[in-house]
Amino acid sequence: MASFKKYRVGAKVGLADIDPGDERFLEDCESDSEQRLRLDALAESLDELQNLLHAEGKRKLLLVLQGMDTSGKDGTIRWVFSRTSPLGVRVAAFKAPSIEELAHDFLWRCHAVVPRSGEIAVWNRSHYEDVLVPVVEGWIDKAETQRRYAHINDFERLLTETGTVVLKCMLHIGADEQRERLQARIDEPAKNWKFAMGDLDARKKWGLYQRAYARALEATSTDAAPWYVVPANHKTHRNLMIAQLLVKTLKDMKLSVPPADPALRGLIVP
Repeated sequence: MASFKKYRVGAKVGLADIDPGDERFLEDCESDSEQRLRLDALAESLDELQNLLHAEGKRKLLLVLQGMDTSGKDGTIRWVFSRTSPLGVRVAAFKAPSIEELAHDFLWRCHAVVPRSGEIAVWNRSHYEDVLVPVVEGWIDKAETQRRYAHINDFERLLTETGTVVLKCMLHIGADEQRERLQARIDEPAKNWKFAMGDLDARKKWGLYQRAYARALEATSTDAAPWYVVPANHKTHRNLMIAQLLVKTLKDMKLSVPPADPALRGLIVP
């Protein structure tokens, strides 16, 4: 298994250090069918581990997925959790803030969708939108951006100190790959619904978004809530890497079922 160390954001690793076309987690797969078999096996392992998390009923796992348009957040959720019981996984999608959400602090809407005990929560986009879009559009200044970084770190520390394991993945695609995926949404009728004209506006600001992502990742990747940059040009590579990271994280939690009720000993169902 490839090491995750190279992809974990820290003092020596940043967004610019990772090639979006990297396929290291596919190196020992000789065919497409072998890749699918491995992903299926990981999905089954994830289901078993989620059952343990639910049975233990004390800790939680939050998976944050961020990335440029077409980076594959929906596809990641669909494939990685393909075998997991929907009773134990909850997905929250963060869109543009509503009027009600804008009337509160930017983290207000996050508290309502943090994972419950025994649950995996997956955030499709997240509170990080509030240190990306406003920065690129010039809606907040550098001082406010730094304050928001600090608030995010405090918020995530609150989660980790109360039993939530926080795992953050930035799905990293290249500009050429995004162009192909956006064009496919235009050219293929079945994908037309996925395309929004606003995607082209954001694409024009590609460089600004890359810089905003790099700064946000570096400011908020902590020991308790690390960021991983996931090369996502190859969709199966993206899925395999995140599935392996989730399985490793859950195994490292050393989950166990609670002790049985002593009253069950010797009990015979009539």
